[in-house]
Amino acid sequence: MRGAFLALLLTGSPVLAGDLAFVTSQNADALSVIDLGTGAIIATADIPDAPAPVAYDPQAGCVYVIAADSGRLHVLDEDARPLAHRDLGAGAFGLAAAGDGGVFVTDWYGARLTRLDADLQPVWSAPTGDAPAGVATDGMGLVATADRDSDQVSIFDAGTGALLHRVATAGAHPFGVTFHDGQLFSADVQGDVVSVIDPVAGLLTGQVPTGSHPYAVAFAGGRGFVTDQYDGTVTVFDAATLDPVATVTVGDYPEGIATLPDGSGVAVANWDSDTLTILDAKTLVVTHSIDMPSGPRAFGSFTGRQAPR
Repeated sequence: MRGAFLALLLTGSPVLAGDLAFVTSQNADALSVIDLGTGAIIATADIPDAPAPVAYDPQAGCVYVIAADSGRLHVLDEDARPLAHRDLGAGAFGLAAAGDGGVFVTDWYGARLTRLDADLQPVWSAPTGDAPAGVATDGMGLVATADRDSDQVSIFDAGTGALLHRVATAGAHPFGVTFHDGQLFSADVQGDVVSVIDPVAGLLTGQVPTGSHPYAVAFAGGRGFVTDQYDGTVTVFDAATLDPVATVTVGDYPEGIATLPDGSGVAVANWDSDTLTILDAKTLVVTHSIDMPSGPRAFGSFTGRQAPR
């Protein structure tokens, strides 16, 4: 079983840790492993049927990918070698690592969130709002979904699946969702706004205006970064005050965004430019533009620091 295989990975001989990114390219049916220190693609995998959602679990040494057209969940190691797979159905979409070798998966058509264990067996399943897209966990017992067609987020107990809150978002159609500093942020793609939510109280506490069609949110250097799909930009705001900071041009149709493991910036997948942009959090300068296979999307948490093992 895959859980036993992961245990072997975690007890192997120590190796030098490195900063990695795992980028899905939907048009090319590919997953690319990127060394963030050099900007080089160091491994690739062929994944048929339009891979888009992704979640990297550095502690488990694996990456989860969903092929959007088939709903097959692929599990690969850090060298992009296959470990396991499970067919979840065509509605499988959002992914988040559970922190114990397992994974959370949203079902777009079935309006459910499921927690799978390290052997990809269900632990629990709970109803969400309509068309759950992104999913995120705070690592301290909460997991949340962005329920796109219900214009809300749902917040659950990560251990049991018990529903804690449903909170209406500030804008229509929340898509990407991210926890940061005790708050929950959703990118409301049809509202051109980011919602700020207290996940414990279950209250909308603020909002941040963005560019056209915000997709996902990441944080670095005390700032929030939002991909603006239709504008080819990233909206930057102060994470504490929510005040606007800048708008930075990155590439055509930016979608997935993730914090660099050292916290120095963010990585942005530009679907129509076929690039991965590295943006410095302090200077807001694009430091690298890495050519990717066609259609990089990387929807999820796709960066991390490889754990010594």
